[in-house]
Amino acid sequence: MTSLLFGQSYYLKFDPKLWEAMQPYPPLGTLYAASFLRAHDYEVALFDAMLAESEQEWAEALAREQPRYAILYEDNFNYLSKMCLLRMREAAFTMIAMARRQGCTVVVAGSDATDHAEQYLAQGADYVLLGEGELTLLELLDGLEGRAPFDPAGIQGLAYRDSREQAVRTARRPDIRDLDALPFPAWDLVDVPRYRQIWRERHGIFSMNMVTTRGCPYHCNWCAKPIWGQRYNVRSPENVVAEMKWLKETHGPDHIWFADDIMGLKPGWLERFADLVEAEQARVPFKCLSRVDLLLRGNAVESLQRAGCQIVWVGAESGSQKILNAMEKGTRVEQIGEARRRLREAGIQVGFFLQFGYPGETRADIKKTLQMVRDCRPDNIGMSVSYPLPGTPFYERVQLQLGEKQNWTDSADLAMMYRGPFSTAFYRQLHTVLHKEFRARQAWDGLTAALRRPHTLRPRHLRQAAGLLYRLLTLPAARWRLDRLAKTGHEGLQPLPAGLTLDEAARPTPQQE
Repeated sequence: MTSLLFGQSYYLKFDPKLWEAMQPYPPLGTLYAASFLRAHDYEVALFDAMLAESEQEWAEALAREQPRYAILYEDNFNYLSKMCLLRMREAAFTMIAMARRQGCTVVVAGSDATDHAEQYLAQGADYVLLGEGELTLLELLDGLEGRAPFDPAGIQGLAYRDSREQAVRTARRPDIRDLDALPFPAWDLVDVPRYRQIWRERHGIFSMNMVTTRGCPYHCNWCAKPIWGQRYNVRSPENVVAEMKWLKETHGPDHIWFADDIMGLKPGWLERFADLVEAEQARVPFKCLSRVDLLLRGNAVESLQRAGCQIVWVGAESGSQKILNAMEKGTRVEQIGEARRRLREAGIQVGFFLQFGYPGETRADIKKTLQMVRDCRPDNIGMSVSYPLPGTPFYERVQLQLGEKQNWTDSADLAMMYRGPFSTAFYRQLHTVLHKEFRARQAWDGLTAALRRPHTLRPRHLRQAAGLLYRLLTLPAARWRLDRLAKTGHEGLQPLPAGLTLDEAARPTPQQE
């Protein structure tokens, strides 16, 4: 009988936008936890919800594995898990109930469970791991299994219900600092051939995921950090390259996604990493996330190029310095353009994460962001709207404005859950306008480049031309609708407290001004 069945509740099938994109990655955080417990003599199995059709497959896994413990351990490296989507929370509650009916002790870990431990306990979870979970899980299981004295009140980083059925949270557990001491993720538990087939059929390559760090030390005041807070720990370049080489030799990926919040923050890390990748012949093309100010430091871009980086995603957020300052982003608009220039010169693509709807943003600020995209010509973009999650200064500022809905249903929701500058409908239409503009510009650039070299023309260029024409014809109407929606109000939000204006409710703190 399997002692531990690990699972997670992020189902790609339940997120229509990401299901259509079909770029699945196994739950890396879950794989780390499974390998860690296995290294401490626990028998483990994995239920991978990423490619599952529904929670029924979890029930089948429970029946097949007959585990003593059902552990819903969310992938804390997956930004979609960190968004705490309602559909995935509902799936987790369903999975908890299924595991309880099977007679399992149920343990839950993840961003949403850390923020809302009491809800998960009320749904039947026996224990919730708060923050980083491996050490807490090991201490909990050792106590439950009689390997060590058991007193839940003495286990750091744990939520549970006491003898009076009251929810209890213990003190935060310090994070693991020596990440090199952790075993590599338990890739043997994953159906790697299935992932390889999906990737190659849809994209012509096979991509796998890794991380080099845990956490982020920066203070963007909208960024939720329930797992690691402001702490930042990093693996050595030697340890990372050893894993890269192992993945390359064992599974043969064509590409790697480094899912860190920030890759290469530690001075000298990227240079040493690039040296080792070359020396060990471990080079695999990859994408990663960084900050524009870090890309301007030393020879960061050159090191990324040597190591095999294909694209860097950066949190550009806004083309308005006023908004960047209000977010406490710590970057300048001109750094965005300079980082883009250096990456282009090194042959590295760039993706811009853009965020609209922050308190105080005006149409003029939005126009600055749209112009920044036109000027910088990033290779890809992702748009979001400001999303208040518990534990952030932003959430504290707008909490009085929140309505009943306080989480997005899925990643394409884009609902404004506080009284932002404009309505939900406005920002959804802004998404349409932004992407029509961006895709039209991309098609134009691609077609003009091909026309300069007629021998490179292919049937796909005809499709690009048709898409360009369609977007150019529909863009004026899309902009007109955006202008109309700028005049509509908000729906489904809390009325403001008596005597409090919207400007007062969303006024920046002195530190943000």
